[in-house]
Parts: sequence; structure tokens; C-alpha cells
Amino acid sequence: MAEQQCPLQLLRTVSGQLHCRRMQSLKNKNVDTPDPFYRLSVPRQKTSAEIINEARNALRTLRTQRPLTPQECQRKLFGSTSSRTPDERPPSAFSLHASSFESSESRPISGARLSPLDHKPKLFSSPTKDQHSSIPFPKPPVDPLEVRKVGSARARLFRTTSWGSLPDENKERLNSEDPAMTDDLSKRSNENCLAELSTHSHIKDDGILLMYKEYSVSEKQDFLKGSAAELPLQLSGSNQIKKYGRAASCPSNTDWGKSGNQEGLKDDSKVNESEEEENYWNVKILPILCELESEDNIEKLCLACTSLYQALEEGHMLGKRFKRRTVLLKTLYKLVDIGSDPLCLKLAKIILAMKVSGKNMLSVCKLAFKICRNEKNDFLIQNDKLLDYLLEVLRIEDLQANNEALLYCMGAIKFISGNAALLNEMANKGAVEILLQLVKQINNIRENDTHFSSLGHLLVQLTATLRNLADLRQSRCQLLCSDAISELCEVLEQRISDKDVCTNIARIFSKLSSYNDCCAALADCSRCYILFLVLLNKHQKKQDLVVRIVFILGNLTAKNNQAREQFFKEKGSVSILTSLFQIYSEFDLNEKKRKHEAGEEKKTQKHPSEAEDVLIKLIRVLANLSVHPSIGAALAANHYIVALLIMVLEYKSIDDCEELVINATATLNSLSYYQVRNSAVQDKKLHIAELLLKLLMSSNMDGILEAVRVFGNLSQYHEISDFLVKRKIYKFMIALLDAKHQDVCFSACGVLLNLTVDKNKRAILKEEGGIRKLIDCLRDFGPTDWQLACLICKTLWNYSENITNAVSCFGEEDINTLLMLLDSLLDEEVALDYNFDKDLRDYHKMYWETEFKPVAEKLLSRLQRQLCFFQPITVTSF
Repeated sequence: MAEQQCPLQLLRTVSGQLHCRRMQSLKNKNVDTPDPFYRLSVPRQKTSAEIINEARNALRTLRTQRPLTPQECQRKLFGSTSSRTPDERPPSAFSLHASSFESSESRPISGARLSPLDHKPKLFSSPTKDQHSSIPFPKPPVDPLEVRKVGSARARLFRTTSWGSLPDENKERLNSEDPAMTDDLSKRSNENCLAELSTHSHIKDDGILLMYKEYSVSEKQDFLKGSAAELPLQLSGSNQIKKYGRAASCPSNTDWGKSGNQEGLKDDSKVNESEEEENYWNVKILPILCELESEDNIEKLCLACTSLYQALEEGHMLGKRFKRRTVLLKTLYKLVDIGSDPLCLKLAKIILAMKVSGKNMLSVCKLAFKICRNEKNDFLIQNDKLLDYLLEVLRIEDLQANNEALLYCMGAIKFISGNAALLNEMANKGAVEILLQLVKQINNIRENDTHFSSLGHLLVQLTATLRNLADLRQSRCQLLCSDAISELCEVLEQRISDKDVCTNIARIFSKLSSYNDCCAALADCSRCYILFLVLLNKHQKKQDLVVRIVFILGNLTAKNNQAREQFFKEKGSVSILTSLFQIYSEFDLNEKKRKHEAGEEKKTQKHPSEAEDVLIKLIRVLANLSVHPSIGAALAANHYIVALLIMVLEYKSIDDCEELVINATATLNSLSYYQVRNSAVQDKKLHIAELLLKLLMSSNMDGILEAVRVFGNLSQYHEISDFLVKRKIYKFMIALLDAKHQDVCFSACGVLLNLTVDKNKRAILKEEGGIRKLIDCLRDFGPTDWQLACLICKTLWNYSENITNAVSCFGEEDINTLLMLLDSLLDEEVALDYNFDKDLRDYHKMYWETEFKPVAEKLLSRLQRQLCFFQPITVTSF
């Protein structure tokens, strides 16, 4: 009959075969003394890399969200959080009318002293009484009710351009041949249009206005059939007042050369005009201007402005080298009073294209500012060229002479940079280079300069725009290539007292430092660390600035060991951090007390409070610094820092603010890793253990994991291991082995490993199915996590020390599973046959060879030796 074996015999047979298979590989290898793996066999000073690798997650940098910049409900020059008082800053709201512009542009003073004239000018005698009486002064409209029929916007235009009621046929007509009269009238703001009309036209008896007297009869007829013929020229009754008032301001082809306009045209008259340019003006430009003067429909006015811009562009008449430029601008200025944003957008574009200066530059920038302030106009701006001209103003205008105009121009650009489509367009048009060039110019102006203070307002708008541009990958590359970090640090150094400028730059750096290449560039800027510390020390209670600076420092110290060293070496670095920790902890405690008294304590918060947000970012800096061996050891011995971290756990529950409690626990975990003399963590270890029980009992898995990690370090001390056994916390660690989460299993296994160092505590693994759960973790996670597999083998090694019977120690089923599993995992071809890329495969192979293999072979050898004492028994059936 066939021979059959009982389960025990089968187990011994398999064990004997496994032993024989492995004996050759283990031959000639000395078996180490069965010391617990907790103790180092050869004490030596480890390298930083070894410490970090062996610690696994014991030393970790922390991540956090970038501080949120709240969206302003309205577009303003300075937001609601601005440190500038209303009296200290330029207004965001102002009135703007046609009167804000001037006919003759003011130009910057050259500073050159002119030579006196050789001759004495003749003084004109004052006009006589008769001369005064001959001048017809303007009169109010004859019928006010008729004026009210005109739209509100057009009514203003009407009042501006009206010159009185129409004369009757029997009244004396205006003397159009009297230039002196025209000169006098042109100097009166309400009579400019009458002067131009009386100089170049006359009114026939039939009430028809005839223009362009210098044309031939045939040319006049052709023109009237074209564009001019479309104008409503028939005047009758009260409508004659309205239509005549509009037509009176229509510029003619000789307006620029008459004496009545000499004040506004001195510069234009110096430009020679060819016959071709004159004809182009008469045929292309002048009809459009007449339409602008007579039309009341906004949509048609916008179309006329579009046609005007195209005509000027085609005729190369944009810019200052255009002879009739002032006449054109005067017509456009009057239309500003209509107050239509679509129309004002067209007007602003043309006026900027005409290269105005002085007061007119300021007024048109304010006009653009008002347009861009309304978010509903973004679509109109996107379909026009206004952005091009605004950027051109920043590029070419003199910084000191036009700083107020540049302020509103920059404010307009800041507004539209909040629109994603316009922001991309801005970046494509080279806005980053233009803005940085402006920053360099401002940096060259020192504090003793009279413009230094006013340029601070401009910097607020400029840095806010750069903050928005920093969201784009294209812009970030341009910022790096243009040495923006150095220039912005220079701004910080000069404007250290300007909270608004510093906050905006902090916002820029907080965005940039979130990207590896930008963060590395900022870390290489050696003076940034001292600047950040000065800012933190100077503006300790300005939360929106402090939270961003500590966020930046957290990013710099997250991956760069050199950055950790450089920051830590700066004088007062740790003391400033602890001072901030104390200040914002008090803020948080006071806020909690206020909520408790108001009955708001139980309300859950979606986001951390301002004080909590600062503490989260600040603790993150400490955690990142503690990764550095020497810095971590120094922080572990700092009793003040450890006391502040413990205070957070004392008054804050994980339900109050999850991220804050977890960050504080993670930092204590990192500091507890360092076994240094005078360690503050060691002094407070029992108190810390008591506080961690709250986390273990919570339902938050992240909080539980952090608490277990701290116990993984603290359980090396006998006081804590006794605490864990006395409080039955080891049962909780065994239960966590079923979590099916590698990090949780790793941390829990670390605590169990430290507990099994004590021979009197090894029996706890038999409780709650601890042995089987360890073997299950080895099977489930071993092939992909050799560090965890090594930790499990070390725990089983400690447990199996001095055993006399492996079967009774582990159980038949568990010992069989463990032996076969170890044999399989020690087979390199089987163990490393996974679909990893080359780098990951090399990483796994390194840990398999250096960590897992030596421990697993020792464990397997011990178990096989114990099983070899029992000879396999063959049972024959009868």
C-alpha cells in the first residue's frame, strides 16, 4: 500500500528538504549570537544617508497647501487688506470728463535756460468798449424743454458745443471774415466750435450749413453725395438748436491752420503736410469726424471709431507726427462725456495711439483704468488692442515724469490680469520683460528721491500683476531667465517697511517656490534668507505676510540640505521662529476662548483659522529642518520648541484642526528620533505618550499613523515599553497589522519589534493572533517592500530567541507557511521578478541584498536547525 505521512511528519519532511537545500548556501557562515535586532552588533557612527534610509518615515519633510489669496469682490487699486490708509493712497474712484483733457498738451520742462529776446514785444492796448460790445457772447438755449429731450450724455455735449439760438433772417449774420473775433471766441471753452464754424463756413438763408468753402463746386457736390451727404443738415425749429450745435463743432480741413487754433497746434504746424496727406484727411478722416460729431447712437459711434482707427493706421497718421492731430484729439475728448464703456474703450485706444503726453496721458490712463475696472468689459478688451498700447506706455514713458499715469496704466493691466485669457495674451506680448525692466528702473531710485514714496504705489500694482503672471509656466521660465528673483529681493531690501509691496512679493515667491526649478533658484539666492528673517521680525503680526514667508521657507527646506544649513546658520533664525510660534499660539488660544464664551466652539471649520494657518506652516519649517542630522539634534535639545509642540497637542484636538495636530505630532516624531544628550523629547516622553493616546483613540487614520510613528521611536525606552504593555496599547498595534496599509503596518511592526527586545514581553505576539498577522504582512507586502519584510523578520527573530521547539512556538500551520515563504523570498529570480522600471528594480535589489536577505537567512537557518532535531517518520498503512 502507498505510504502516507501525518501532518507533523509532512512538516518535518518539508523542513528537512528546505534545510538541505539551504545548507550549502549557509555553509561556512558563522551564526551570530542571537541578540535582538534592536541592538547594533557593531557600534559605529552612521552617515547621514544611512540614518535617513534606516529611519524610513521617521524623518520626513511635510507638505502643506499654499496660502489662499482671497478674491476681491471689486477691482481696486488697493485691496481691503492694504496697509495704506485712504489718505495715503491714490483714489480708485474719480470723475473723468472731456474737461479732464486739454487741447494743447503740456510737456515736461526741459530745464534749459532760454536766452532773452533781443527786441521788446509790443503791448496791445486794451479793447475799447465798442470792441467789447461787438463780440456776441453765448446765450442759453431758447427752450430748455427741448434740451431735456436730448439724452443725458448728449445733453452734456450739447451744452459744451452750443453757441446760442439761431439768428432770425432779419438779424445780423455772424461776420465770418473777422479773424479777431474768431481768435477771441476760440479761447472760450464753450465757444470753440462756433469759432471754427465762423472761420470756415457760412449759413445761407435757407438754413443749410455749407462747409469746405475752399473746394470747387464739383468737389463740393461729390463730397455732399458721399459721406457728408449722410449728415442731417436740415435745421428747423427747436431741432435746429440740437443739430446746429452738433454740426458747429465739426472740424474742417483748414481748422489746423487758422489763428483760432494756434495755441493747440503750435507743435503740429511744424510738421509739413504733403498734398497726398491733405487729400487723405479730407476724404478718409474728415467724414468720420463729422459723423462722430453728429451721431447719437452708441453702436454707430463705436463703429465710426473703429473706422477712424483703421483709417489713421492705413494713412500712417498714428503718433505725434500727424499735422492735424490736435483737431482730431479735441473731437475724441468731447465724446468721453457720453460715458459708454464700449465707446470709451475705442476712444482710449485711439488717444493712446496718438502718443499723447502730460495731462492727457494721465487722463487717458485713468480712462483705461475705469474701463478695465469693470470685469464685464474683459471680453471687449480681449477683442481690441488696448492691452498693446497699455504695455507700450509702460515700456516707453518716463518713470519720474509720468509716475501717476503709469500707476493707473499699471492698475488697468493688473485688473485684466485676473482674466485667464487676457493673462495668457499678456504673457505672449512680453509683459514679464516689460514689468521687470520697470522694476529695475524703480530700484535705481533711492529713498532720498522725491518720487520714492509715490513709486511705492506703482510697485504694489506691478508686483500684483507679476503675482498673477507667475501662475503661467511660460512666465515662470521668463522670470528665471530675467533674474527676477534678484531684482525682487532688491525691492524687498529697499521697501522693507512697505507691507503691501512685501506681501505681493511674498505671494510671488510662494508661487514660484512651489515648483522645483524656481525653488532651487530661490534657494541659491543667498540673501533671501536674511531678508525673510528681517521681514518676519519686522512684521510679526501681519498674518498674510508671515504665513507666506514661512510657507516659502518650508518649501526651501523641504528638499535642499544646503538651504537648511544656510537658514539655520543665519543669526536669530530659530529665535524668530519660536517667537512667532508663541505669538500665534496665543492668538489661537484667545480665539478658542472667545468662541467658547460665545458658544461657537463646536462649529466645524472648513479651513484653518489665520493663526492656525501660520502655526501649520511654521511647524512644517521645524519638521523640514529636523531632517538635517546636526540641526535635528540641536532642535531635539531645544526645550522651548518641544514645549510649544507639546502645548499644541494639549489644547488642540484633531477635530479642531487636523493638519495642525498632525504636523505637530510628525515634528515630535522627527525630534524623538535623535537620541542626544539633554534631549527635551526624552525628558517629556511619558507626557507625550499620554497625549498620543488621544490620537490613537480617534477615528482619523492619518492621526493614528503619526502617533504610532512616535511610539516607534519612544518605545525604545523601557518606561514607554512598560507604558504600552500596562495600557494594553500593544493589542492596538497588533490590530493595526490588519490595516492592509504598508506604512501603518511598518510603524506598528516597529513598535512590536522594540517590545520584543524585552524577553518578558515577547509572549504578547501570541495574543490577538500576532504571529499569523506578521506572516500575512510578509506575504502581502514583502515582495514590494523589502524594508517592511526585513522589519518583520527582525521581529520574528527576537520572538524566536532561545526557543526549543519551533512548532510549539509558532504553530504547525504558521511555521510551515513561514518556511516556504522565506525560501521563496530568498530566491533572487523569484523575489525580484516584478514589472519595475530599471531604477526602481535596482532600488529593490539593493534593499533585498543589504536589508532583507541577511536577516531572512539567519531566521530561516534558526528555524531549520530546530526542526532538524526531529527525524521524519514514515507511516506505512496496513
